[in-house]
Amino acid sequence: MKFSVSSSALLSLLATTGKVISNKNTLPILDYFLMELNGTTLKVTTSDLETTLVGQIEVDSVESEGTIAAPAKLMLDSLKEFPELPLTIEVNDKNWEIKINWKSGSLSIPGASAVSYPSVPQLSAERKELRMDVDMLVNGINKTIFATADDELRPVMNGIYINLAPGTLTFVGTDAHKLVKYESETENEVTASFILPKKPANLLKSVLLKEDDAIDMAFDSKNAMFTLKSHTLVCRLIEGNYPNYNAVIPANNPNKVLVDRIELVNGIKRVAVCSNPTTNLIRMDIADNRINLTAQDIDFSVSANETISCSYDGQPISIGFKSTFLVEILSNMDTPTVVLELADSTRAGVFKPVYDDKQTSSTLMLLMPMMINA
Repeated sequence: MKFSVSSSALLSLLATTGKVISNKNTLPILDYFLMELNGTTLKVTTSDLETTLVGQIEVDSVESEGTIAAPAKLMLDSLKEFPELPLTIEVNDKNWEIKINWKSGSLSIPGASAVSYPSVPQLSAERKELRMDVDMLVNGINKTIFATADDELRPVMNGIYINLAPGTLTFVGTDAHKLVKYESETENEVTASFILPKKPANLLKSVLLKEDDAIDMAFDSKNAMFTLKSHTLVCRLIEGNYPNYNAVIPANNPNKVLVDRIELVNGIKRVAVCSNPTTNLIRMDIADNRINLTAQDIDFSVSANETISCSYDGQPISIGFKSTFLVEILSNMDTPTVVLELADSTRAGVFKPVYDDKQTSSTLMLLMPMMINA
C-alpha cells in the first residue's frame, strides 16, 4: 500500500472514526484503525463490537492498494503534530511497517495484519429502511439524550427510544426522574420502534450529522445502520420493552405558569447555592403572578430566596424539585418563554417551550417532584 494524502484530511478522518474506540477493548485489534485502500478511496473502520464506524476520503498518487491495521493512538498522536502538508504513506506488506514521509522527514510505526479485524455487522433481509432529514435526527437526539439513564439494572432506559409512525417521528429519553418527549412531523410511512444506545447517539449528534442534508437509516431487530455521504455507522440496539412513557405524563394540569426561561434558570442557580448538597432541593411557591424560589441547608445554617415575575393561571401551589434537574431541563429548551403545567405538589411538572409561530415539532419535558415540608 502506498499513497499520498493531506495531513489535515487524514487526521480529520482518524479523529472522527477514533471516537468509537473504547479504553476497555476485549480484543487488542480493536485498538487499531482498519485502513483499506481501493483505487483512490481510503476507508477507515473502527469498532468496539457494539458500535462500528466506517469513514472514507479520496487520496492522491496511489501506487499500490492494500489493507492494514494501524495503531490508533500512535497514528493520532503523530498526525496531531503536523501542519497542513502532503504526506506519503507506505506500508511494508511483509512486516506491516507503516512509514509516513513528508518533505523534511519520516517516521515509522508498527502496524499489524488486518485479518483478525471484526467484519461490519450486516442487517437481516427483514430490515426496514427510510430516509430522513438530518436536522430532525439531530434535534431529536439533542432534546432527549440528557434525560437518559446510566442504570445497569434497567438497560432500556440507557438509550433513546425512537418510535416511527406514519407522519410522525417520536424521540423519548427518561431516567425515571425526568422525561423528554420530542415529536416531529415527517413523510415517513414506516411503523416501527427501537432503542438507540447513548454512544452511537452521541456520535451521530456530534460528528456525523455535520455534512449532509439527509441520512439513510435501516434497522432490524438487533442492529441499526445510519448512512451518510462519507460515513456509515452500525450499532447494536438495546433489547427490551421501553416503559409506557405516556402513562406517566399528567393529562389534566389546571395550574399553568408562563415565565421567562433565562430569568428562571438564573434564579434557580443563585438560590441553589444554598440548597442541601445531597438533595439539591429547591422549593417553588407560586401565586399572584410570582414564583418564590427558596432553598436551605439546615446543617450549615444557610438559606436563599428569590422572587421571579410570571403569568400564572391557577390556585396557589407549593412544589419541590431537584435544582440540578430543573436547570438541565430548562437549559435544553431554546425558547425565551416556557410554560410549566402543574396538577398538585405530588404530581410531575410538565415543561413546554412557547413558540411565536406554528411548529412542525413539539417538545414536552417532565420532572418528578420532591417532598417538601408544608
